[in-house]
Amino acid sequence: MACNCIEPQGPPDDLLMKYQYISDFFIALAYFSIPLELIYFVKKSAVFPYRWVLVQFGAFIVLCGATHLINLWTFTPHTRTVASVMTTAKVLTALVSCVTALMLVHIIPDLLSVKTRELFLKNKAAELDREMGLIRTQEETGRHVRMLTHEIRSTLDRHTILRTTLVELGRTLSLEECALWMPTRTGLELQLSYTLRQQNPVVYTVPIHHPVINQVFSTNHAINISPNCPVARLRPAGKYLPGEVVAVRVPLLHLSNFHINDWPELSTKRYALMVLMLPSDSARQWHIHELELVEAVADQVAVALSHAAILEESMRARNLLMEQNVALDLARREAETAIHARNDFLAVMNHEMRTPMHAIIALSSLLQETELTPEQRLMVETILKSSNLLATLINDVLDLSRLEDGSLQLDLGTFNLYAVFKEVLKLIKPIASVKKLHVSLSLAPDLPEYAIGDEKRLMQTILNVVGNAVKFSKEGSIAITAFVAKPETLRDSRAPEFLPVPSDNHFYLRVQVKDSGCGVSPQDIPNLFTKFAQNQSTATRNSGGSGLGLAICKRFVSLMEGHIWIESEGLGKGCTAIFIVKLGIPERMNEYKLPCMLKMPINHGHTAFPGLKVLVMDENGVSRTVTKELLMHLGCDVTTVGSSDECLRSVSHKHKVVFMDICVPGTDSHRITDRIHEKFAKCNERPLIVALTGNTDKLTKENCMRIGMDGLILKPVSLDKMRSVLSDLLEHRVLFEGI
Repeated sequence: MACNCIEPQGPPDDLLMKYQYISDFFIALAYFSIPLELIYFVKKSAVFPYRWVLVQFGAFIVLCGATHLINLWTFTPHTRTVASVMTTAKVLTALVSCVTALMLVHIIPDLLSVKTRELFLKNKAAELDREMGLIRTQEETGRHVRMLTHEIRSTLDRHTILRTTLVELGRTLSLEECALWMPTRTGLELQLSYTLRQQNPVVYTVPIHHPVINQVFSTNHAINISPNCPVARLRPAGKYLPGEVVAVRVPLLHLSNFHINDWPELSTKRYALMVLMLPSDSARQWHIHELELVEAVADQVAVALSHAAILEESMRARNLLMEQNVALDLARREAETAIHARNDFLAVMNHEMRTPMHAIIALSSLLQETELTPEQRLMVETILKSSNLLATLINDVLDLSRLEDGSLQLDLGTFNLYAVFKEVLKLIKPIASVKKLHVSLSLAPDLPEYAIGDEKRLMQTILNVVGNAVKFSKEGSIAITAFVAKPETLRDSRAPEFLPVPSDNHFYLRVQVKDSGCGVSPQDIPNLFTKFAQNQSTATRNSGGSGLGLAICKRFVSLMEGHIWIESEGLGKGCTAIFIVKLGIPERMNEYKLPCMLKMPINHGHTAFPGLKVLVMDENGVSRTVTKELLMHLGCDVTTVGSSDECLRSVSHKHKVVFMDICVPGTDSHRITDRIHEKFAKCNERPLIVALTGNTDKLTKENCMRIGMDGLILKPVSLDKMRSVLSDLLEHRVLFEGI
């Protein structure tokens, strides 16, 4: 019996068909909405690399939607046209689907490369994040370094610097311990000097050549060291494992120019050792930025220590300099006090010595004018010569004192050079004639007649040199030669400090004094210009003398920018004294005029002044009497007073000259001079006011001129000198003797 296996088609389920119908409708609606969204996306994304892919995908979706939409008409009986449309839609959908699938094969590698680029960008972003983290870490490290540097450099005391360093590092890095090992004086060991937790650590020393220390000292980086290393045993052993330990070197300044009290004098490069320990109860490790912080702090500590060392040494040098300045100031004040005391002493002694000398010379000169037997006259002449020698010695001592303290200055002026030599010859010939010595003077034709210089010092130098020649010569002759020194003969190997400079405004005068006296041994020549020194020959000792003449001559010649020396072939062969001085050349020859100044004593013969009314004021009775006798011998009508008040009461218009003895011109002499000027202000016959003084300093002359005196003469005064003074004073109405 045949079996019909095909199940007969039953009637369609209306409810099921209804659900399929509704589903196809919404599927078609969804398919159509997706292209609209794609079109909107493509339109908004003007730059999109796969726009054509989206177009294909949109077409595929549209066709799928169209297929589902057409399928709605297949649920009811339909015509062949509907079937044809349905078939066409499905064919197109299949075609577009295949094309889209094939295109996706080409798109997948691009999509994969985009993914790769995405991963690359993610890696770059991660790396950038790490770099930013590193930068932030470095900034944080820098901030800590600046903070620590500020704390470290807030003081320049090295102990405070090191203590602050340990404290700040311990606080910043949360350390369990931090220590500093310093080199000992020997430089062979490191000594535990500072720790974070102990104010006064136990003194430990470690050999500086320990392998770990050598390893740390060989690099400028902080390195990890074993917690069991001798320099790392800073804490007693506990139940926890010790934390990680790092060590770094701290350069110390080259202290070759400094010496710190309790540090070695470092002539080679040395280091201190800084050890830092992390807490032992944690698994914390050292990070790179922390090690960099430690290295930077070590460098800053080295700089701060160098500054502290320099400051410490500079403070010590300043204190030493202050002590030296105090000592120098004290010495200066003592020297000034001594100089003032000496000057005061010399001024008083000068005046006190010249006062009796004035009496001796004045009375001897008066006695010489009387009728004397030959024997008495010889005695009087001897007294006069001895007195003049004593006066010369006083002058030499005072001049030497002023030369040594630098207070003596040249009194420059125009003078007759020929007259100076002739006056020297005139003064020396009487003494030479007694010893039967022939004295000759030779002046070169090219020697200027007038010159600019200190006439008095030049004459004193020539007189001293010629006087020595006369003193040490028993017989023979003395030759004085003067000429202008040639430039090629000025330099002398015996005086390398003498550096003459030729010029059109000046010339160098060379004076040679050759004698036939006892001569000088070569070994004694260097001592001739030493004060109070004489050579040891018998002839010299018998000749006497103070030993000051040549010493003063040397200083005078130096003041005149010259040079002096002695030449001799030995004892008994005579000697030659030579000196060179610098003199100016006057612009016009008529500049040599001497108004108001007595340059040299002039011989006025036996000039008398009968009836000349003179007032003498002198507090010293002997000196007052002597001056009165001199003036009376010259025919003057003399009135004497012993005080300033008596002088003011006694002076009148009848007096032509007032001689006023002064020791140091001060307010009293100033007052007297002013009162005399006031008293005779309306009268043209005011008496001439002349100071009699024993002070030879230039200030005395300047003060007398400043207060209005008409003249100044130095004691002692002989009869001839008083006669010359009165003659020139009455002629010129002013006279200031050269000082």
